[in-house]
Amino acid sequence: MPEQAFGIDKVQLIKLLRRVAEGEAQLPEFQRGWVWPDHNIIGLLASISRGYPVGTLMLLQTGGDVRFKYRPVEGATPPPRTQPDTLILDGQQRMTSLFQSLVLGKPVETQNQRKQPISGWFYVDMVKALDPQVDREDAIRLLPADRVVRSFRGEPIEDCSTPEKEYEARLFPLAKLFDNRDWSYGYEDYWKARGEDGRKWWRDFEEAFIRPFELYQVPVIELGKQTERQAVCQVFEKVNTGGVTLTVFELLTATYAADEFDLRDHWDNKVRAAWKAPEYRVLKEVSNTDFLQAVTLMATAARRDRAAATGVDEERLPRIGCKRKDMLELGLEEYEHFEPLVVQGFKDAAKFLRQQYLFDTKFLPYGTQLIPLAAILSVLGEHAQPAGAQQKLARWYWCGVFGELYGGSTETRFSHDLPETVDWVRGAGPEPRTVRDARFSASRLLTLRTRNSAAYKGIYALLMKEGAADWRTGEKAEITEYFAEAVDIHHIFPQVWCERENIPRGSYNSIVNKTPLTGRTNRIIGGVAPSAYLPRLAKNAEVEADTVADHIRTHLADPELLAKDDFAGFFEARQRALVEAIEKATGKAVVTEDGYPSTDPVDDGDED
Repeated sequence: MPEQAFGIDKVQLIKLLRRVAEGEAQLPEFQRGWVWPDHNIIGLLASISRGYPVGTLMLLQTGGDVRFKYRPVEGATPPPRTQPDTLILDGQQRMTSLFQSLVLGKPVETQNQRKQPISGWFYVDMVKALDPQVDREDAIRLLPADRVVRSFRGEPIEDCSTPEKEYEARLFPLAKLFDNRDWSYGYEDYWKARGEDGRKWWRDFEEAFIRPFELYQVPVIELGKQTERQAVCQVFEKVNTGGVTLTVFELLTATYAADEFDLRDHWDNKVRAAWKAPEYRVLKEVSNTDFLQAVTLMATAARRDRAAATGVDEERLPRIGCKRKDMLELGLEEYEHFEPLVVQGFKDAAKFLRQQYLFDTKFLPYGTQLIPLAAILSVLGEHAQPAGAQQKLARWYWCGVFGELYGGSTETRFSHDLPETVDWVRGAGPEPRTVRDARFSASRLLTLRTRNSAAYKGIYALLMKEGAADWRTGEKAEITEYFAEAVDIHHIFPQVWCERENIPRGSYNSIVNKTPLTGRTNRIIGGVAPSAYLPRLAKNAEVEADTVADHIRTHLADPELLAKDDFAGFFEARQRALVEAIEKATGKAVVTEDGYPSTDPVDDGDED
């Protein structure tokens, strides 16, 4: 941001609070609600009364190209349709606390240390405030909204419900701090009538406590009206003392609201509502930011196409992207244009994933890969439907899964996925780099041990795609999964048996020795050798042993090797079969070198 885009100054506290009251200073809609507890407010008031610094206020001038919906500070009631001159980016909690405590003239709605909502008035004990041995925070108190402190039996033990009672208790209401003349006169008269010099008391208190507030100046950084939206977002996050990241969705919600478009309501009641049917359950964890990224991919691709059509040189074409900056530049017109296409794109993505035997989020390899997939399908539309197009899309998808290419920072890959995959499917370009970059080593199978890995989940889906049937019922795995019959990954050679036979844990706990089965079938298998549980399965299923053997073959496992309890032979044969399934899905040869690094978390044991 250019140096001249902001200025630093000091402004009197009372002037800032008046600007809040009149609506000249308001909050951008993306600012979260006011949540400060009473002890934080007391600390703030005590610091100002001592003239201590309480931090810098950061404001943004309004009237520039970047517009945000705004709202008054909690409690402020400026005239309707008052447009602010500045928006408070940093200092919301402090300004709201001071406004409600000192200016509002109503009980402060706050919370105690247990985060329970409470309401009351802040007072300062004048005697304690004038005692140099008393900590200033101990002199400030919060009294209930009716100004009466009661015992646990409900009996009044302290009453400040009238000015006279405040005078008697020498408790000054901070709501009168900037308009204290009448109260001070009443205080002086009250004590004069009782033979005491109330005027001297008041002057000492005024000098020690009130004057610091009247003279207090707040350092203010004011960003100019030309500040870019991305800079506002970045600055807000750097200085936001609440420590909660401001999302792109929240910022765009405030931006679009300036044009009377409720992005949050649109997301909740239109976008997500389009995916409520059971067939779209794989989309359950798609976030509003994911959706915005897909829309932004579409919008930036369209900008690039328009520029190319006008003859702009290749190196000067706008880039395709969906990083934070790109999303923040997404205009409302662009959002409204591409949103319906992307909604349909995600629905088409759910259908595509179903064809890949991925039905819900439990075994979805990468949630992030849904973003470019939805954008690609949005652009292709009907061109994605022919069998040849589906084959290419499946290759791109499985290359991403088994190449494990969507586990880190993915926005750059998304920006290549969209144009390259679309051109490839249309026959107008070479293989996309996701297909070219994909690499899977046979040794990687030995390190896939938990469903935290995308490739692990991918193999689960490939097994179902191969027609994996439950060994007891013969039902296809996707049917039992669809009807929620507790299908999960279980050991083929049971863990107990493997440990008893001294089979290396790295082998028996890898995906090579696991397969999708129902919980009931796994309980029948138990912890015994395959030669012992195979007859038990046949008896329970009331079928011949050959039928169970046929079911086992659908899992790319050799039943004859199981019947011999030949773990080594089984392991080698199944590893080879899984490699062939991966090669078929990706259209690429699996490499054979050893030493492929594990990207799984620490092995957390069996998933039985």
